[in-house]
Amino acid sequence: MQRVLDWGTTLVFAPVFAMTLLAFEVIQRVAKCFGERSHDYAVGAMCSSLATAFRLVGTRVEVDRAPEVAPHTPYLIVANHQSLFDIVILGHLFFTNFPKFVSKRELARGIPSVAYNLKHGGNALIDRADGAQARASITALGRRVESKGVSAVIFPEGTRARSGLLRVFKPRGTTTLLASAPATPIVAVTIENSWKLMRWNFLPVPFGINVRVRIDAPIVRSADEDHEQMVVELRARIAQNLAAMRGMDGDPPPAAMREAS
Repeated sequence: MQRVLDWGTTLVFAPVFAMTLLAFEVIQRVAKCFGERSHDYAVGAMCSSLATAFRLVGTRVEVDRAPEVAPHTPYLIVANHQSLFDIVILGHLFFTNFPKFVSKRELARGIPSVAYNLKHGGNALIDRADGAQARASITALGRRVESKGVSAVIFPEGTRARSGLLRVFKPRGTTTLLASAPATPIVAVTIENSWKLMRWNFLPVPFGINVRVRIDAPIVRSADEDHEQMVVELRARIAQNLAAMRGMDGDPPPAAMREAS
């Protein structure tokens, strides 16, 4: 019966999701004509619309946001990565912080709206086989954060944790971002259960998934900050948050897939 419900709601959700992407392909192009900030608002509206579309499959998002996190304030957002829905979640929750993403360049083609934003929205597109190019692109993003009042989002795991596993953080990209925006506060974000939405690669989308998000208070930067140690501490903080969330719902990923933290 659950699979029937999953497929029934997915058949409603899928065309709505696709039409939203197609509509915002046009909206973004028009908004871009009026400047970068207009485009930023269009991207935020797209993420909020896509997040709303997920309600058609019964997805609920519970957010625990520290009150110190302010709108219209640039941040370096460091998050774990469980699914493609994470980008929608962060684009929606940080709407007025204008988040820009560190993304592999392969995503900048083929997907309506997503590809256009990644290519034209001031994000950092990296070639994971070319370390020098990746560092240069991330450095340029960090400088945009401090010069244009936008935020940057990076997923230090480097890939999605398809079973809820928290992977080892790859420090180089994150330390590069921290060094290139030394005055910008860091916000750690923990996302739990979004991996379940892609358990079957959207065919179907499981009905009734409860996604939890914890947004920690901003970390004020210091001149003598050890960037590599900061990455270690951020991972420990996210691991602790995940453990607390899983204790709350009693549904951790399979033990064989978990990584000791």
